[in-house]
Amino acid sequence: MISTLLELACRRIIFEALVWESPKRMPSIQVSRRFLSAGLIGLMLALCLFGKLDAAELPAPLTPAPPPIPRINGPGIFGVRPGSVFLYTIPATGNRPMTFGADNLPAGLKLDAATGHITGEIVDKGTYPVVLRATNALGAAEKKFRIVVGDQIALTPPMGWNSWNCWAESVDQEKVLRSARALVASGLINHGWTYINIDDSWQGQRGGSFNGIQPNEKFPDMKSLCNQLHEMGLKAGIYSTPWITSYAKYIGGSSDDAAGAWSKAQAGTKFWHFGKKYFAENDAQQFADWGFDYLKFDWLPNDLPHTSEMSAALRKTKRDIIFSLSNTAPFDHAADWAKLANCWRTTSDIIDLWNENPKAGYNYGISEIAFSQDRWAPYSGPGHWNDPDMLVVGHVGWGANLHATRLTPDEQYSHVSMWCLLSAPLLIGCDLEQLDAFTIGLLSNDEVLALDQDALGKQAVRVATIGPVDVYLKELEDGSKALGFFNRGNDIANINFNKMSYIELSGNWHVRDLWRQMDLPDAKGALKLTIQPHGVVLLKFIPTTPQ
Repeated sequence: MISTLLELACRRIIFEALVWESPKRMPSIQVSRRFLSAGLIGLMLALCLFGKLDAAELPAPLTPAPPPIPRINGPGIFGVRPGSVFLYTIPATGNRPMTFGADNLPAGLKLDAATGHITGEIVDKGTYPVVLRATNALGAAEKKFRIVVGDQIALTPPMGWNSWNCWAESVDQEKVLRSARALVASGLINHGWTYINIDDSWQGQRGGSFNGIQPNEKFPDMKSLCNQLHEMGLKAGIYSTPWITSYAKYIGGSSDDAAGAWSKAQAGTKFWHFGKKYFAENDAQQFADWGFDYLKFDWLPNDLPHTSEMSAALRKTKRDIIFSLSNTAPFDHAADWAKLANCWRTTSDIIDLWNENPKAGYNYGISEIAFSQDRWAPYSGPGHWNDPDMLVVGHVGWGANLHATRLTPDEQYSHVSMWCLLSAPLLIGCDLEQLDAFTIGLLSNDEVLALDQDALGKQAVRVATIGPVDVYLKELEDGSKALGFFNRGNDIANINFNKMSYIELSGNWHVRDLWRQMDLPDAKGALKLTIQPHGVVLLKFIPTTPQ
């Protein structure tokens, strides 16, 4: 365990220290040479020799290493209900040790200056402007932050990790804790990644003081698990279904038995249906008592009665629990999902392929999902988000035999770019103990993640098509606009985008390359771009005159 965490920490140091020489179209990313010591290089070589890290095989990450001075990342807004347990970890990069502060924290909250954890509860509704602060030996940073106490939570899309796409049914309590420790050791917590979610196969039998679903032998102590995650500054998620039996053939949230009895004889697809008695309130109370902060509720098709009852049951617990529906929510009820849930799946299950899955079934490739989301856009916003499923970067595999994602580097940039433009929930699906520098770069670009976490919460939509290139535009709270130019073709695309005025980009605009975190020449009227096959150019357009 210690060696695994050391390896992750070393990978992070190497990512921040080396000068990655980018191939072809990618400008080099220059990083301070003061990190390059004989000891660091020796450590990198040792990892390579032991087969833990082959630097020669890693693509160069476009994301620059974060500076050693403090930088506060994450959203500028956070929602909580009156009287609910409050937990927010200030996400900040920079050299440690670091000291945290906050001006104007509302009554009922306290800040741990060493960890950046803000905890407590707020009784009175309202919007509380706060200034977050972080200081180390090299400098200081501050960030304006709004705490909104009201009826809505998830004012920005949730960010975290889910167990299914790597561990599937082999998940257990120790794997979950190892994943949480790896998320912290890798530095991803400093970029706003928060939730550690258990998927299907944790369930045992119904019982306990609430007659809720109890864990099986793989999860000996759910309350302790949640407490340990909270102590790390993370939040905990769990899985269930209103069916008698879950997809992985474990006990579900309903039963034909009045007491909720379930047996292995019911572990089959013929029990993928609703029972006569629904235990939504029992299970919600149990989840809240353990300390969970997120519920993935999974069945097909999602229906209003079962959604409504579980939504009410979660609210009744007086604990803020993100309510996430899965899967393939019927579009006809999009407005209802927005009222009842915090996020809902707009698709079936994702797979780590760009095009459609050649095998018939329920898995969809990235391009199938990414470019079919426009009709859902009107229903997305603070507190309620369209969910195009989890991220399939890093090592995935749905069980014991993991493999590196089959997406090319350019396809991975398109994947993450589109999910951020869509204001999608961001759930990592890979093994966090096998993160490489390239994947860390994908998941730690704060300027890209800021699109997803923008307080306006407006989903990007397609505004133009130039041959194989689709152009998506996302409006941002500060008056800026983000544009993603996606090449869906198999060849390099060279385009002259001269229709800027038709998408409300007339006049002069400052332009920033978000992946490289680099300013480009101002744009007026037209833009010449070269885009790799299945790749993306992700730009932010900033008004030359502040709005």
